[in-house]
Amino acid sequence: MSSIPTREVARRAFAREFNDAGYTFKESEDDRAPLYALLPTGERANRVFVVGTLMETEDVGDESEYWRGRIVDPTGTFFTYAGQYQPEAAAALRELETPAFVAIVGKPRTYETDEGDIRVSLRPESITVVDQATRDRWVVETAERTIERIEAFDPETSEYAAMADEQYDLPVDTYRDQAIAALESLDDGQTAEAPAPDAAD
Repeated sequence: MSSIPTREVARRAFAREFNDAGYTFKESEDDRAPLYALLPTGERANRVFVVGTLMETEDVGDESEYWRGRIVDPTGTFFTYAGQYQPEAAAALRELETPAFVAIVGKPRTYETDEGDIRVSLRPESITVVDQATRDRWVVETAERTIERIEAFDPETSEYAAMADEQYDLPVDTYRDQAIAALESLDDGQTAEAPAPDAAD
C-alpha cells in the first residue's frame, strides 16, 4: 500500500444540491485531514466537478484581487471565488469574456452570513473553457450520478445517508425532480443562459 495521499474523486452535483450542502465535516482530528461537504443525497464531497455558463465575474477584493464568478446550470447558480492562492483560476476569471461555458474542479467552502444563513461556494483548482456539447454531457452524467445516489440512499446501511438524513430536512426526491428537469431542459433546447425561473440566486 502506498502512503502517498490520493486526490479525492471530484463529485458531480447540480447547483441546487450543491447550495444545500451546508454541513461540512472531517473524518479525523489530523489538521491535514480533508474537509468534506455532505451532499443531501448521501455522499461526501471533498472536491466537485461542475460545468455551466459563466455569466459574470467581479473583483470583490479590498486590498488585493479577489475574483467572484457566477456560474449557472439548469437548476441554479454556483458562486466561485479565487484570489492570490488560486492564481490560475483568478487569472481565468479576470480574463474570460462572459457568457462562456466553463468546467470547474474545486473544493466546496461554506460561510455564515450576518443573518446566520449558511452559503456554499466553490474554491476553484482549475477553470477551463468548454463547448456546449461538453456542458450538455455534464448535465446528462450529473443527472445519472444524482439519481444513482438517490436510489442508493438508505440511512440504515449508509453512514453518509444517515448523516444527511439527520442534518438536512430535505426530501431527496427533490433532487430527482431537479435532475429530470435538467435533462428536459436539454431536450427543449434551452441553454444555461436561461435557468428555471425558480432557480436560487
